Amino acid sequence: MFTARAPGPSFELPAPLVALLEGRTAEPVWLNALDGVTVRLPQEGAFLKWQPPGSRLPPLVHEEERLRWAAAELATAGRVDGVAVPRVLEHGHDERGEWLLTAALPGRSAVDPHWIERPELAVPGIGRALRRLHEAFDPERCPYDWSVEHRLLAAPFGTEPLDEAPPIDRLVVCQGDACAPNTLLDDDGVGIGHVDLGMLGVADRWADLAVAALSTEWNYGPGWQRALVEAYGVDWDEPRIRYYQALWNAE
Repeated sequence: MFTARAPGPSFELPAPLVALLEGRTAEPVWLNALDGVTVRLPQEGAFLKWQPPGSRLPPLVHEEERLRWAAAELATAGRVDGVAVPRVLEHGHDERGEWLLTAALPGRSAVDPHWIERPELAVPGIGRALRRLHEAFDPERCPYDWSVEHRLLAAPFGTEPLDEAPPIDRLVVCQGDACAPNTLLDDDGVGIGHVDLGMLGVADRWADLAVAALSTEWNYGPGWQRALVEAYGVDWDEPRIRYYQALWNAE
């Protein structure tokens, strides 16, 4: 799976992105290994995701579609406590690349320095927020697929064979990239929003749970995986955890 990181102090925005911004103040917040960049536009209360022409990253139009679908579903269901997704402001592409502009949500990323120092609050907050997200949407109404079969067909895999997929536990609308940075927490450590929904789709809930648990090791250090699963509200399932983490790492 594509990796991402926070930019260092010496990072300079790519020239095509600078041209796209047309002088607007932009603060780099996230860099993808394939040259995708996310910037904060503080004067507009928005975030801009950009990727260069010909990028091997999934098209941002996929995220635009999913964000619009999720927002419409939440609006139909009425207010769902603790579940919010960014509002799409603009999507476009030209010779400078592809971009997606979304309104900022309240809260702080679960990997904000404030929460990196408080994993005993952040990790359970992520687990409970993921459970609320899964319960907020009806998988029978979701047009997007993130099943094992879909992922095996869509992604270029290496030579390491995967074990047979475990039986489905419970189908939900998965976040698709449930790594810790993509959950937003309020000041009490309660999940209030989710970002980076470009792979949202129907799958076994363990597809999200396994990745969320794995990401705690990258962001908070070892020993937090079971705490996340416990906060979600299910018993640890070693075969499903092992399979979906291997699938994620193979993509």
